[in-house]
Amino acid sequence: MAEQREFKINGDDLVRKVKEIVKEGNARMIIIKNEEGKDIIQLPLTIGAVGALLAPPLAAVGAIAALVTKCTIVVVKK
Repeated sequence: MAEQREFKINGDDLVRKVKEIVKEGNARMIIIKNEEGKDIIQLPLTIGAVGALLAPPLAAVGAIAALVTKCTIVVVKK
């Protein structure tokens, strides 16, 4: 079974935290939930997904960050 970690975070720090998780390289999926616990977006991460491949999902995360004040990041690890 995959390990999951949750981070409660402000919208202002959302993009920074997602980039940090991706840089660690051991996440299989990132799920961003709103304050009510409903999934906003699920970002599957594949091994070797770097640079231009992550640009569109990070743009989506930036748009979400502008809309939410508080959210939860769920990180599903290998």
